[in-house]
Amino acid sequence: MEIKRDLYLNKLISKKENGLIKVITGIRRCGKSFLLFNIYHDYLISIGVNNNQIIELSLEETQNIKYRNPLELDKYIRSLITDKNKMYYVFIDEIQKVEEIQNPYIENQISKITFVDTLLGLMKIKNIDLYVTGSNSKMLSSDILTEFKDRGDEIRVNPLTYKEFCDAYGEVSSKTWKEYITYGGMPLSVIKKTHEEKSKYLKDLFTKTYITDVIERHKIKENKDSLEELLNIVSSSIGSLTNPKKISDTFKSVKQTNISPTTISQYLDYFIDAFLLSKAMRYDIKGKKYINTPLKYYFTDLGLRNARLNFRQQEENHIMENIIYNELLIRDFDVDVGVIEYNTKNEKGNGERKQLEVDFIANKGSKKYYIQSALNIDDDIKRKQETFSLTRINDSFKKIVVIKNDILPWHDEKGILYISIQDFLLKDDSIDW
Repeated sequence: MEIKRDLYLNKLISKKENGLIKVITGIRRCGKSFLLFNIYHDYLISIGVNNNQIIELSLEETQNIKYRNPLELDKYIRSLITDKNKMYYVFIDEIQKVEEIQNPYIENQISKITFVDTLLGLMKIKNIDLYVTGSNSKMLSSDILTEFKDRGDEIRVNPLTYKEFCDAYGEVSSKTWKEYITYGGMPLSVIKKTHEEKSKYLKDLFTKTYITDVIERHKIKENKDSLEELLNIVSSSIGSLTNPKKISDTFKSVKQTNISPTTISQYLDYFIDAFLLSKAMRYDIKGKKYINTPLKYYFTDLGLRNARLNFRQQEENHIMENIIYNELLIRDFDVDVGVIEYNTKNEKGNGERKQLEVDFIANKGSKKYYIQSALNIDDDIKRKQETFSLTRINDSFKKIVVIKNDILPWHDEKGILYISIQDFLLKDDSIDW
C-alpha cells in the first residue's frame, strides 16, 4: 500500500532553498520522517540532485549518539560540505535529542550550547538547505516560535486526510468511509489489517508515546490518573461546548476528585502543544468579537480518540464535525465556532435574546465561509433547522451545509450550498461551487 503525501511534498518544494530552517512538526507517528527521508529525498533525486548532496542523520539511532552533542553535530555536518559550488540538503531527524551542554570556552555555568545554536550556525552557510524534524515531547510548536523566531519555517504534518486515505486504499466507498471514521488516518494504522491490530497500535500510541511524552516533558508527578481521565472526558465530548470549570465539576461529581480549573486548563494546553488536540474559540458574528468560554476541543486523529474510548462511542454527527474541522485546518484556514444572537419572544410574549451556533467560520485572507455539518436534511423541516443560524447572518460570504448523504451539489433559494461530505473532502474546490 503506497501512501502519498503530495500536500506536504509540495510545501517542502515551495520552501526549498529559501534560506530558512524547515522545521517539520506534527503529532508523533504521523509520517514526518518518511516524508523527509523517503518522499522528499526521492523528489530531490528526480530533479537531478546527487545522493552525495543529501546528508541524512537520524539522532534516534544509537550509532549516531555522538552527534547528540551540539558541537559534534556541527563539526560532522560541516565536514561533509566539501564543494562550495554545490547545494547540500541536510536532513536531521529527531533534533530534540541533541543535549544542552556547557560552553567549554566559558567558565560561566550559565553559558550553554543547544541544538538551536548549531542550527542557526549551519543556516548561515550559503550552500546548505536545512531540514529538521522533532518529536512533540520537546519540539513543540510553541518552542519553535520562541527558539527560531523568524528564522524557522514550520511545516505542520497531520495524519492522513480522507483523500489521502482513499488514495492509499485505491478506492472511495462506504467501506473506506467506515474505516476512516473508526480508525482514523495514522499511517501505520492504515497499513494494519485487523481490528485487533489497529486497536492495539492506537492504544499503545496513547499510553506508551503521547501520555508518556507529556508527563516527561512537563515533569508531572502527581495527578497522572487525572491526566488520563481528562483525555477520556474530552474524548467523550468532541463537538460539545465545554470549559475547564465544567470539566472540574465533572471530576467532583463523577470521580469524586478535586482538580482545579487552572490545572485542567494547563493539562489541556499540554495536549494541544503535543498536537493531540485542537481548540476552537467561539466568535460572535454580529458583535465581531471572541467569546472566551465555553469552547470546543477536537482530536487531531479520530482513530486515537475512538481507541481511547475502546471504540464504544461512534456518534457519526460529532465525528463528521471533527473531520470537517481538521480538513479546514489542513487547508490552512483559520477556524472558529460561530455564534449568532437574535431577539425573539417567549411563550408569554416577553422579549428575550437567544444564541444560535454556526459550526464553523473558516477564514483565509479575504475569503470567509460559514459551514454547517449535518447528517441529513431529509425534509424541509430538518433543512430549516440546520440552516436557521445561517439565514440570520446578514453578510454576503458563502454559506455551506455539508451533509453525510451522497447528494449532488445544489443551492437553495437563499444561496446556501449543500454538498456531500465526500465532495467536501475529496474535492478541494467544492466549497466554491
